[in-house]
Amino acid sequence: MKKGRRTVTRLTRRQMVAAAGAAAALPVAAAPGLAIQPSGAAERSLRVEGMTLTSVRVSERTVWMFIHLRTNLGLSGLGECSVGRRSELPELKEAFEAARGRSPFDIEAYRATGLERAASGGIVEATAFSAIEQALWDLVGKAVGAPVHQLTGGRLRDRLPAYANINRATRERTPEGFAANARAAVEDGFTAIKAAPFDGFPALDAPASEVAAATDLGVACVEAIREAVGPEVDILIDCHSFFDVDLAIEVAERLEPQHLAWYEEPVAPTDVAATKAIERAISQRMAGGEFLFGIEGFGPLCRERAVDVIMPDVKHCGGLHEARKIAAVAELDGIAVSPHNPSGPVATAASAQLCAGLPNFEILEMQWGEAAWRGDLVDPPERFENGSIAVPDGPGLGIELNETVARERRI
Repeated sequence: MKKGRRTVTRLTRRQMVAAAGAAAALPVAAAPGLAIQPSGAAERSLRVEGMTLTSVRVSERTVWMFIHLRTNLGLSGLGECSVGRRSELPELKEAFEAARGRSPFDIEAYRATGLERAASGGIVEATAFSAIEQALWDLVGKAVGAPVHQLTGGRLRDRLPAYANINRATRERTPEGFAANARAAVEDGFTAIKAAPFDGFPALDAPASEVAAATDLGVACVEAIREAVGPEVDILIDCHSFFDVDLAIEVAERLEPQHLAWYEEPVAPTDVAATKAIERAISQRMAGGEFLFGIEGFGPLCRERAVDVIMPDVKHCGGLHEARKIAAVAELDGIAVSPHNPSGPVATAASAQLCAGLPNFEILEMQWGEAAWRGDLVDPPERFENGSIAVPDGPGLGIELNETVARERRI
């Protein structure tokens, strides 16, 4: 078995039976597929009519974008479409046409209409499609008065372990800067930390001295993080695909004394052969797939067992239903799921609804330290306690955007 303390939480038969019983108590037809049906006249007449976008400035590196789908009966569904520094997403307009005039219950019809375009386009098309899919699920949950996890098979856990991604909050890209934020995140209660200390890595055909210096700096940052947090905290390192096979193996070997919980995307996850070669050569667990789309994107990594952990992002992978399908494919091959989520609180709530019912869920990402007001941007407020987050139990995604807080930071 690969090194690393983190393991997938396995549930007892008694826990699974109890969770299944809770889901069975719903007053709607609920199944892991899309078998939810409107049960009253108002639900049957519900139609999607419009869409609005709210963009919120978080930092010089980050903007969060949220959509509201409006309906003829006043219900509103929430989704997140954040993509780095973007404050607009024109691709939403075409994606929305696949939902306009439809019942929000017709999620499969929406997918059938828009999935091919989302899969064949770039990240922005995938994100636009995924955000609307999230909002449709939010609408369905609100229409029937149930959280999304109860509409897709029920939950297996009430709280989700989370790791603190300190990368964007670390402006001083030095060993001291990473160590300080890692220490602060642990003081906040997190027992797992992620960083990307190789960001800004030179091209591999740059002078050898530049590549060596950048490698040494990244390794030194990881060593400083370990010294700062001690031996019991999990450290996850994201390499953002800067390496080739040989350099990836060299760096992994140099990092062995730090006992990483995982080693993420040293090369592009679309290069399955290279990813698999690295995975076979190193002792650390491998993770990847943050920007892949659909089961077609994740399938090769899973079939080849090129990684130990896959990282679908509900903003980019096709939405909640596609993420469940991806997780099922991974489960067949014994691969854990840890959703990519350096995102705002809406995508985090959607991810929590997803993870609540995944048998092979491992840990959820949380973007730490960028905005002190983050948790108050939604109602009820988002709160991480002791390195975990409660699964929202309100209707739909279980949250609403706090318009007062959003208005103060709206772009």
